[in-house]
Amino acid sequence: MTRIALRELANVAPLEETTGELSQVAEICIRRVFEHWNAELRARHGSPTAAFAILALGKLGGGELNHSSDADLLFLYSDEGQLTPHISYHEFFNRLGNRILETFSTPHPAGSLFRVDLRLRPEGSAGPLARSLESMENYYAGFGETWERLALIKARGICGSRELAYEFLRQLQSFIYPRSVSPDLLDEVASIKRRIERDIVGADKLERDVKLGRGGIREIEFIAQTLQLIHGARHPFLQEPSMLKALRALRQLDILPRDEVLTLDNTYRFLRRVEHRLQIEAEQQTHIVPRNPEALRQLALSLRFSSSEDFTAALQEGMRTVRPIFQRIISGTSVEPAKSPKVNDLEIFSDQKRAAKALSDLAQGTAGFHIAPRTRQIFRKLRPVLIGWLAKAADPDATLNQFVRFVEAYGLRSLFFELLVANPRLLELLVKTFDASRFAGELLIRRPQLLEDITRDPTFDEPRSTAKNLRRLDSLGADAANLDPVRAYRQRQLLRIIMREVLGLASPAATFAELSDLAEACLLFTAKLFRSEQLTIIAFGKFGGREISYGADLDVLFVGDDTRAAQNLMIAMAQPTAEGNIWALDARLRPEGEKGPLVCSLETYQSYFTNRAQPWELQALTRARAISGPLQNEFMEIARRAWRLAGQESDLLIRIDSMLERIRRERGSGSDFLDLKTGSGGIIEAEFLVQALQMRENIWEQNWERAIDVLHEHGHVADSDVAKLKKAYALLRHCELVLRRYENRSVSTLPSDPTEQRKFALRLGYDDFEAYGRHYLDARDAIHTLYERHIKSRKGDSPVALGS
Repeated sequence: MTRIALRELANVAPLEETTGELSQVAEICIRRVFEHWNAELRARHGSPTAAFAILALGKLGGGELNHSSDADLLFLYSDEGQLTPHISYHEFFNRLGNRILETFSTPHPAGSLFRVDLRLRPEGSAGPLARSLESMENYYAGFGETWERLALIKARGICGSRELAYEFLRQLQSFIYPRSVSPDLLDEVASIKRRIERDIVGADKLERDVKLGRGGIREIEFIAQTLQLIHGARHPFLQEPSMLKALRALRQLDILPRDEVLTLDNTYRFLRRVEHRLQIEAEQQTHIVPRNPEALRQLALSLRFSSSEDFTAALQEGMRTVRPIFQRIISGTSVEPAKSPKVNDLEIFSDQKRAAKALSDLAQGTAGFHIAPRTRQIFRKLRPVLIGWLAKAADPDATLNQFVRFVEAYGLRSLFFELLVANPRLLELLVKTFDASRFAGELLIRRPQLLEDITRDPTFDEPRSTAKNLRRLDSLGADAANLDPVRAYRQRQLLRIIMREVLGLASPAATFAELSDLAEACLLFTAKLFRSEQLTIIAFGKFGGREISYGADLDVLFVGDDTRAAQNLMIAMAQPTAEGNIWALDARLRPEGEKGPLVCSLETYQSYFTNRAQPWELQALTRARAISGPLQNEFMEIARRAWRLAGQESDLLIRIDSMLERIRRERGSGSDFLDLKTGSGGIIEAEFLVQALQMRENIWEQNWERAIDVLHEHGHVADSDVAKLKKAYALLRHCELVLRRYENRSVSTLPSDPTEQRKFALRLGYDDFEAYGRHYLDARDAIHTLYERHIKSRKGDSPVALGS
């Protein structure tokens, strides 16, 4: 290697001699390593009757290796079979391939051998190292792509069975050199070059990368190989792995004009010399001309230029002469990066470069992943529809990213794209779900089969009640020692609820009810598994009113004497695993809060509510709802009696208002505008207003909306006020629903970042945050005005109808 490098530096060896000798050294090394491991494995396991061959691709295949090239290889064996009862031919030859790869990859104090690269094999890094001849044929027949045809032009057997290598190339002759080429061929080659420039080189190196940049070595290779592919079937003389020999053949057949061949030949030789100098100097694989003035001067002098300016001028001139030839032959100006994807498509994205790559990956596949031509054709149909839905998303960038990840997780790309083309409603659902909820998107990406499980369910259009959920849970085969089926069911149903909501199949109020019914079913089912039949469970808060939102805990009280059962139930419900948890319970509304016993008897509750309960604790009984256990009726009678007595207190409104102010002090974020729950005119203010009226008028109803309707029916709320209040409260709860849905997390504060505010407004259906803000402030003003008029101004008054 040193001798070859010295002759190169001394300018005494022509390019063909240097690259030929480097290729010979690499072949000898590969042959020796193969012979060693082949003998070693045959001695250990026996000798298969199948033949094995190693083919070189790329520059080694063309006998054109440079000083720091990877050796692109392909491992092939002739037949499938069984070597021993435990080792198949496939396993044997893949072990052999792995040993060869490890030998070249393992560093050694004496220095490393050549780097070998097997990523050009079928399926790239995802495929086996070695395949049978039949498997190779099937792959290229079904999935072979244009870039693989180009790669195989340089295929050449270098060790092992030469007969097998010959047979492989003979059988693939019609694939490598088809008699008629696809009309998309030139566009595909142009697209490959675009992706190289965009994803590998980058705009800042396009003029300095002598291999992959504009007018570089790769463009010359693409010109020659594309013409070989088009004309090779009719002119076997063109079936030549050597680059320079192929150029000469194209000239002899008058496929390329003499002056263009001369230009390409001279520029290719010059760029290869530059590449060799860069690699000898750096002792690594590089093809970027340095910016550093001294390094550039040294490079110029080594190539016998008098100055770096003369060298740079010659380099630019050479690369400029290649580009027009490439453009003329491949597909005109379609190779320019700015032309694809269309600018109009990308304007909806904040990071247009990343979006362009993501869309390209959907059509072309990522590194190491092969996409069949049929898949690309289907995606061309799907792409404008996908872009159309992404344009309506609040966050097109994040939504596209999740869509790409889902497609990769789904696996059957062609089938999936066909499914989306045939069923645009499914694409709409996916895009809307990814945009509306990162929680739902991540769940789908982890478990892509859930998409079909949920959408193919004939009951998808219908809400699922507590009873229906319980029947489904009963069929899962869960027990107290294995609650993962319950956790998985809860996750699956949350996803179902989100999907129904984003498609408009469920209103916010219906979504609250579905979430509450799911939560109740999970709690009742788990309680049954833990044999907690003697434990009475009372739902409180929004769980009591069947109004919980995403990310909520379940407020509960336990009645009875079995503390261990309640503890076990709370642990089981909250315990997280890979499937998530079931549903966290919150029992802090019990007597004395966290300081008090987890489970209390009826007598304790009666005594506590009568003698020691704080006013807010009695107000909380407004939403108490018994859901299981033997003492449901008895507890509810005690609770209702205490609640009715509290409603008769003369200072009821003062106490409720004082509690609201305390909540604001302790739980507010510091920004009244952003606090949609605790701020003035917020969710809690609307709830306290209605609960105060319920207690004063003795209207027992756990659900807020039904409570306001009953108050209205009894004449305690005027027509105009009930409409305003319901509209304003519905808007705030919808805001909370959208906020919590994104991460399935309990949050009740609007985002402060303007970009996030805009996304939030779009998810609510507004054009921008300013338009949303006007409705939002109107809603809060309406609630606060009614609260001020009928709570603060009426403290100590006798009961009065809202609106009188």
